[in-house]
Amino acid sequence: MVQEHMPERIIQEQVPGKEITIAHLIASPDITLYEKLGLDPRVGHSKSAIGVLTISPAETAIIAGDIAIKAAGIELGFVDRFSGTLIVTGTISETEAAIRAVLEYVKDKMGFSICEITRT
Repeated sequence: MVQEHMPERIIQEQVPGKEITIAHLIASPDITLYEKLGLDPRVGHSKSAIGVLTISPAETAIIAGDIAIKAAGIELGFVDRFSGTLIVTGTISETEAAIRAVLEYVKDKMGFSICEITRT
């Protein structure tokens, strides 16, 4: 009896670590991006930015949102305590300051692994 080769089945699951895997600043985004994300485009577009962070464990997004608000004059665009997504908006300098404050706090005070800030 010859056995047929069965394809391997791979199951992927997320294992929560203490890390920020995405810290990205979108400088001067098109208004269409604001609209598609349901964000408020009140800030002048020549000086505006969207900051995106992905955080694990996901509940840390709540803490990161608080840090971001207190660090700079940004607006919270979206906080998801289930996926760990945080989106902030403001001027380019405010958004970058908020992202940096979050990264520094979770690294220094909470022992997280962090990534570098990327920018488009």
